[in-house]
Amino acid sequence: MAAGAKSFLADAGYGEQELDANSALMELDKGLRSGKLGEQCEAVVRFPRLFQKYPFPILINSAFLKLADVFRVGNNFLRLCVLKVTQQSEKHLEKILNVDEFVKRVFSVIHSNDPVARAITLRMLGSMASIIPERKNAHHSIRQSLDSHDNVEVEAAIFAAANFSAQSKDFAVGICNKISEMIQGLATPVDLKLKLIPILQHMHHDASLASSSRQLLQQLVTSYPSTKMVIVTLHTFTLLAASSLVDIPKQIQLLLQYLKNDPRKAVKRLAIQDLRLLANKTPHTWSRENIQALCESALHTPYDSLKMGMLSVLSTLSGTIAIKQYFSSAPGTAATTARSFDLVKLAQECCYHTNRGIAAHGVRILTNISASCQEKDLLPLEQDAVFGLEALLVLCSQDDSPGAQATLKITLTCMVKLVKSRPHLSQSVVESLLTQLHSAQDNARILMCHCLAAIAMQLPVLADGMLGDLMDLYKLIGQSATDKKQELLVSLATVIFVSSQKALSTEIKTVIKQQLENASNGWTAYRIARQASRMGNHDMARELYQSLLTQVASEHFYFWLNSLKEFSHAEQCLTGLQEDKYSSALSCIAEALKSYHKGIASLTAASTPLNPLSFQCGFVKLRIDLLQAFSQLICTCNSLKTSPPPAIATTIAMTSGNDLQRCGRISNQARMKHSMEEFRNLATRYGDLYQSSFDADSATLRNVELQQQSCLLISHAIEALILDPESASFQEYSSNGTAHVESEYERRMMSVFNHVLEEVESLNRKYAPVSYLASNTCLCNAVIALLKVPLSFQRYFFQKLQSTSIKLALSPSPRNPAEPIAVQNNQQLALKVEGVVQHGSKPGLFRKIQSVCLNVSSVLQSKSGQDYKIPIDNMTNEMEQRVEPHNDYFSTQFLLNFVILGTHNITVESSVIDSNGIVWKTGPKTTIFVKSLEDPYSQQVRLQQQQGQPPSQQQQQRTAYSRF
Repeated sequence: MAAGAKSFLADAGYGEQELDANSALMELDKGLRSGKLGEQCEAVVRFPRLFQKYPFPILINSAFLKLADVFRVGNNFLRLCVLKVTQQSEKHLEKILNVDEFVKRVFSVIHSNDPVARAITLRMLGSMASIIPERKNAHHSIRQSLDSHDNVEVEAAIFAAANFSAQSKDFAVGICNKISEMIQGLATPVDLKLKLIPILQHMHHDASLASSSRQLLQQLVTSYPSTKMVIVTLHTFTLLAASSLVDIPKQIQLLLQYLKNDPRKAVKRLAIQDLRLLANKTPHTWSRENIQALCESALHTPYDSLKMGMLSVLSTLSGTIAIKQYFSSAPGTAATTARSFDLVKLAQECCYHTNRGIAAHGVRILTNISASCQEKDLLPLEQDAVFGLEALLVLCSQDDSPGAQATLKITLTCMVKLVKSRPHLSQSVVESLLTQLHSAQDNARILMCHCLAAIAMQLPVLADGMLGDLMDLYKLIGQSATDKKQELLVSLATVIFVSSQKALSTEIKTVIKQQLENASNGWTAYRIARQASRMGNHDMARELYQSLLTQVASEHFYFWLNSLKEFSHAEQCLTGLQEDKYSSALSCIAEALKSYHKGIASLTAASTPLNPLSFQCGFVKLRIDLLQAFSQLICTCNSLKTSPPPAIATTIAMTSGNDLQRCGRISNQARMKHSMEEFRNLATRYGDLYQSSFDADSATLRNVELQQQSCLLISHAIEALILDPESASFQEYSSNGTAHVESEYERRMMSVFNHVLEEVESLNRKYAPVSYLASNTCLCNAVIALLKVPLSFQRYFFQKLQSTSIKLALSPSPRNPAEPIAVQNNQQLALKVEGVVQHGSKPGLFRKIQSVCLNVSSVLQSKSGQDYKIPIDNMTNEMEQRVEPHNDYFSTQFLLNFVILGTHNITVESSVIDSNGIVWKTGPKTTIFVKSLEDPYSQQVRLQQQQGQPPSQQQQQRTAYSRF
């Protein structure tokens, strides 16, 4: 986690000496005004860093205007530096407020006598095309420069023309004929034609423009058969078709035609590259005939490099909808066996090819067919896929070269996919992996261990009998201390933890600790402890955390490890729970709570302003409250034994018509109802934690969801057994077990959920109304069954792979945060909210921001005027807007009323909506104060009324007009 936080802070630009935006800009401006060229250049190239740290329009506008001045008066080298800065900061260009002034300063250089200065200006205009797509003077300059006699200027004009064509329909329509004439003109050199042709890929703004460009490209392909011209023209053809969408089937046919008939290998390679592009972008447009033609070309080509390229296209298609179309639309499918298809023949032929890459694509095709096509006649391909995978595994695991490792990764990915879709093959796949593990190279062993762990997480296939082999290998590896061996120790330990479905035996723990003492560093031991916490082996994790406490240099790391040790000890206390032994259960929970309270104190001490550990603290606090709720529930159930229902409880129930009276005083007491509400409240809080964890991986989110479901399950059981048996419904809870299970922890939790639901349902049906003894026993056993499943601390608890944050800026904003903004009560405040989305090193790894939801609310803090009867609508402001960030920037405005005199507190809160439409409460929340003042005229009228003077005629007239 510390490493993840560090990388994020480095990306965000923290850790340097902090300057406010104005000071930083003034510092760079001083460099720009320097008389030394070196200092000026240094100041220019530091601007992208400034934009990254302060990405708001007010600073970016000022900075770009200063750069435009440098561009206007500087030499060509400075202009080149400004051009590079503009191209690096392309996503900030739309934040320039004075676009006209910026363009005016840059554009003045286009009239220079120096062709290099004009060329740099053209490239500058091309880089700014996104903000000035329809500037006619820029269009005219580009058209003029295309006729220049200077090659540098013409190339710059081509660059600008391509950029403007992509942004402006008018420019594309106007320049298309000019480009066509230049390409077809005899005076234009061939190398210039090769640079002009790619501009045509942007002519997709309407159907007629795309059609005319396509006709021109068709003429060029036939008129200029040289290799370079064909390659450039075909690739432009493909990009134009991919953008305009309507001509993709024709383009696929054209590329297949060149692949089959053109004898030049360079053209064939280009055709394969473009076919791969179309296979990735639009697999649904591929017909059976297209795939068949590609298969035939691959079967007949004598060149391995071309065969590998064609197979890569087919393996891409085999993982999409195209493969189902290939098999479903085959003529005479009923009479055709799976192995008679050309695609299958090709894959089987390639599975055992001497070239590893070709073999990898062959097994990938067979795996994808087996996984996606479940028809009976395709079932024999399963074994073919398994045999091919095993052969590749043996071949690649002995080789340490990068090519072999890349092939092995493909092989192991296919194994996981095949086992997931066809679980009955898991045993043979796992056995082949374990057999090969002993003789494999270290790099291959690491990858194979990852594969074994991925398979074992989905299916319980690693039996205890296999642990012996793994432990022997662990002892063997532990004798070396190289980096690869350290990585392998972690990977093997993970497989051992996954395969040990119950607690680790003493012998295994001894071996692991002994090897760690002999040959490992502290980081390896920490990673193994972290994996043990994820897999629920808390006794092992506690011992490792304990051993690491004295090996860290920072007190924050010490407190972090100490908190992990306490949490592991707390969860270890809960493993001794037994059904029907409720007093020992209470003591175990009390012991666990004691350790959890120590741990949360250490965790709080480990947090820093830059790394606040908010998810970890929230998760642990909820776990503490859940354990306390479980303990309280067991105590409540035990109290019934000391005050059982009276003998006449049944008679009272029949007389009053309330079946709850059969359970005695429990229905009159509020404890059970309070307990049910407490569990529902905990479920709501788990839901809030889920919503605030936008950057968490799916396994962590599923873990939080399971905790929430356990709270809902207990509250449902209390309601169904005691409070309201008639209205309790089981249907909404019974569907949870049908979802695909991703881990052993989830599998065990789902098993407990289903068992508890069955028990509650059967009690309700057999013994209506349920006796107090049966209901108490059922509830206590449900609590113990849930606590006996060892808690899994998932990845996000330790490591943050994705980092996303939002930075808001409000205007108007006071100079001093505590100082209110003055607004007259007869006016509206226009509140502008700007925001920037900041990412870590891996943006969008788990989910991406589709839009940002901004909620603005105001609350009256203190009144300063008289109490008037004002409609309730005017007392508060509640508004919500959704905005889509563009280049990680968004802005919107709100109009707020402050009719009541006094101080108002405005809160702006942001939440994000991902690409699936799910709302995440990421924050931040920003607050400003507004002081609503009485307008001067109303104040004057009020004062005159208080003094008993009637307002003058002129003032009355002003009152009539003041409304408007």
